[in-house]
Amino acid sequence: IGATQSHASDLSPEPQTSRAHLQKRVGRVLTDWRLAAGLGLAMTGGITLLAIGFLFKLPAVPNCPAIFWPLASASLRMHCAQLAANKQTVNDLLEAIQLLNSLPDDHPLHQEASRLIEQWSSEILQLGDDAFNAGKLSDAIDMARKVPKRANIYGEVEGRINRWQKIWSDAEAIYRRVEDALRDQNWRKASSDAARLLSINNTFWQTTKYQELTDKITLTRADISKIAKAKDLADRGGISNLLEAIKLASNVDDKSYVHQDAQDTIAQIGQKMFDLAQNTLNRRDLQGALDILAKIPPIANLQREVEDFDVIARAQARSWGGTVADIESAIAQIQKVELGRPLYAKAQTFLSRWQSEKGDIAQLEKARQLARSGKPEDLQAAIAQASLVPSDNPRSQEAQKLANELSGQIQTQQDRPLLDQADHLASRGDVANLQTAMDQARQITPERALYKEAQKRIGQWNRQLAQLQDEPTLNQADRLAESGDLSGAIAAAQGIGSSSALYGDAQSKVQTWQRRQQAEQGLEQARTAANSGTPDSLAEAIQLAGRVPGSSPQKVEADQAIGQWSQQILQAAISQADTDLAGAIVTAQKIPPRTQAYAEAQLQIEAWKRILGR
Repeated sequence: IGATQSHASDLSPEPQTSRAHLQKRVGRVLTDWRLAAGLGLAMTGGITLLAIGFLFKLPAVPNCPAIFWPLASASLRMHCAQLAANKQTVNDLLEAIQLLNSLPDDHPLHQEASRLIEQWSSEILQLGDDAFNAGKLSDAIDMARKVPKRANIYGEVEGRINRWQKIWSDAEAIYRRVEDALRDQNWRKASSDAARLLSINNTFWQTTKYQELTDKITLTRADISKIAKAKDLADRGGISNLLEAIKLASNVDDKSYVHQDAQDTIAQIGQKMFDLAQNTLNRRDLQGALDILAKIPPIANLQREVEDFDVIARAQARSWGGTVADIESAIAQIQKVELGRPLYAKAQTFLSRWQSEKGDIAQLEKARQLARSGKPEDLQAAIAQASLVPSDNPRSQEAQKLANELSGQIQTQQDRPLLDQADHLASRGDVANLQTAMDQARQITPERALYKEAQKRIGQWNRQLAQLQDEPTLNQADRLAESGDLSGAIAAAQGIGSSSALYGDAQSKVQTWQRRQQAEQGLEQARTAANSGTPDSLAEAIQLAGRVPGSSPQKVEADQAIGQWSQQILQAAISQADTDLAGAIVTAQKIPPRTQAYAEAQLQIEAWKRILGR
């Protein structure tokens, strides 16, 4: 026990010492100013953050669609109304207006609610205006009509709608005029009218519709150019040009304003191809005509016409032989074109013609058989047979031609002996027999078959007779002219009558000699005038000599005389200058151009003018 107590006494002081030491350290910490400052700052920051959190914490947004409005407050109504109005749609604006409409007049928020309702009503009308400028007239009108009647701006609704409708109507009228101009292929007028949309008070018409028209005008102008070029090619003719023309016209879109004109042009070109095929067929070129038909493209929409033309062309080719069998074969072929076909009427025309021709051919064949003997009586019978073909029948021209040929044969048989006898008389070559031969040939009248041949012989014999009768006279006239006796030569040549073959030659020589005679007389008159030697008389002589024609033999002599007389005038002027410079100038000016004295005279005139101080 003593040991235990001793041991306890030894251990007891240590814990007491540690506790005291700890209390001491804690006291020092609590009394340390830095710790106190740190704790203060931490507490202040925490409180501040907590305050800021409460400050920025928003109240919960009300769920407007879920609110039971009969119990909702006015402020909640206004809040939800503003939220709806901010969406800027007509329905949302109307919903906003409806939410505030229920506030009584004595409510504190009534004035603000009324202001907002007016604002939102104006915004509804503005949305209508926006829709109108966006090209939505019906929507714009519907929006405008939803403006509340209690709003002040409601009074503008009908006026605004009427204005919109008027603008729209004006724009549509311009648009239609442009379309009409394009259909008339007057793109210049279309462009002018389209520009009027720029003055329309509507953004949609000024931009979208104007651009739409501009694009249509550009396309239509290109289509018009295609059609014009196609028509030009078609007018040139030829299968290659016609095919190219159809290709051009077919490139016009079916929505084009000139599509119908393009289709009409294609139809016209197709008809030109038919005409070309028909002309080829008229030259009896069946294969050439069928080749042209085969080239008509499907776009021409003439397939049924092509089929009918093929049948008709082959029928025509069968008729070319001209016999009854050929005509019957052609009739069988043409009957394949049935009623209701495009070329049925044309086929019927050929059918009627060929049916009439069958009888005509038989008449003509009988006439030819009668004419084969060549006897006058058989020829007369053949003419009578051919005359049985009526004048309105297809073979009437052929019948008339045959009758004329047969009549010619009869006339030739009758008149040939007469012309042969005239030939025999003319062959003797003397004046009397030539005259008799011509008289006998003149018995063949213009309507006779040998008339042209008889007239040709008469012309030949007339020239022979002229050589015998009038050639010596014309030779004598030539000799007289060479000797200088122009009057005698003219008189001799004028003795050849107008019926003579040499009459034309004689008259030509008479005219030549008369011009020569006039030239000689004029030159003689000029010499007579120049004899006095005065400047005036010399000038008159020069004028008379100048009238001698350039083709006259006296022209050289006249020019020489003019040159001589010009020199005389110049010498007279120089002499006159000693006493009268002004008079000398007047005298020198009488010298005509293109003479040797003219240049010298001009120099003298200039010198004399300088002396006179002019």
